[in-house]
Amino acid sequence: MGAYRFWSRFKGLMLTKSIPEHFAMHICPCPSIHTFFMRFTIDVLYLNDQREIVGLEENLAPGKIGKRFSNARSVVELPAGTISTTSIEVGQTVAFSHGKQEHVS
Repeated sequence: MGAYRFWSRFKGLMLTKSIPEHFAMHICPCPSIHTFFMRFTIDVLYLNDQREIVGLEENLAPGKIGKRFSNARSVVELPAGTISTTSIEVGQTVAFSHGKQEHVS
């Protein structure tokens, strides 16, 4: 799922109850995030203009401010635990496919 317009970027995952296990939300432009008004912990990928991962943040709890990476231009919000259970690491390039969209609740 992508958030590319002002209101969808502004809202992000705020006020949602949960996110599906294999869900990802790309927010662009967005160099940093917060988890105010969120009800669950998330993992975050910070991407540069070429969609290379320049930073990772695991288990960002509700009510927190995310890290800042000087060359981050967008973020991908993932369910908590995604980074630790995959081989995601800094330097990899993220590719997006627009398959079946899952809705947040």
